[in-house]
Amino acid sequence: MPWTRIISAIIAIAFALGIIIIGGWYFTLGICLLVFLAQLEYFRLVRAKGMAPAAKTTLVVSQLLLITATIAPSLTDAVFPLAGALICFYLLFQPKIATIADISTSVLGLFYGGYLPSYWVRLRVGFAQATTPLEIANSNLPLMGYWPPSWTHLKLLPSALTVTFLAFGCIWAADIGAYVMGKWFGRTRLSEISPKKTVEGAIFGIIGSILVAEWGAWYLEWPYWEITGLLLGLLIGIVSLLGDLTESMMKRDAGVKDSGQLIPGHGGILDRTDSYVFTAPLVYYFVTLLLPLLN
Repeated sequence: MPWTRIISAIIAIAFALGIIIIGGWYFTLGICLLVFLAQLEYFRLVRAKGMAPAAKTTLVVSQLLLITATIAPSLTDAVFPLAGALICFYLLFQPKIATIADISTSVLGLFYGGYLPSYWVRLRVGFAQATTPLEIANSNLPLMGYWPPSWTHLKLLPSALTVTFLAFGCIWAADIGAYVMGKWFGRTRLSEISPKKTVEGAIFGIIGSILVAEWGAWYLEWPYWEITGLLLGLLIGIVSLLGDLTESMMKRDAGVKDSGQLIPGHGGILDRTDSYVFTAPLVYYFVTLLLPLLN
């Protein structure tokens, strides 16, 4: 593996771990940056197909979604349709009459690149809150930030932090398992969309996600941890794979190998974050709707 790829991976992991641990506005600003860069790549793919989306408007309202998810998470779902209406309003008054493709790709950019990632903010900055983020009560740094006073008892950490860590750990296990085991044992092509992915790699990736989720459910003493861990790991393993294939489908349609070249040896931001897009709402509703029902 080239050193540039290794160094880039180390920097990316350090960045991810840093914003996850500190949380608060630090996490929000980190997600805002990733969303902005990912949407720039997405709109480059769209323009490669000859479409003219409302890129600037979508970029702005997506940032507003993430900010809303921090200040008043319960209002995020209300802001989303308003943001979509604003995008359509902008396209209506362009000198060139917008097409269905222009409108649909703009709204998809908002949904895929802004609304879905907002669930990570809702999850980490304070899930299951009403009007004020719970993370404020656990903050010991400015801007709602938090640094664990001790790492010896993970159960004492804020739930938002441990659940976010567990979700990311499942995704990492799925990605690593699929990549490594697919290289060693992969024989059966999974899909024409991404020729390098194999059925064997996908299976090992899902197994890796399940193992991490089972450990997390046991350690955090979730109700019926054997079942809840299995279900969470299975869902994350499958949905993260679907997110990867979705981004591959968009790149294939645009006729490009990578979404960008921002990360040396890895491609673009979308290439590295595609597994996280659809998993965010899944994890959020798993811990805010399903787990409380089992207690």
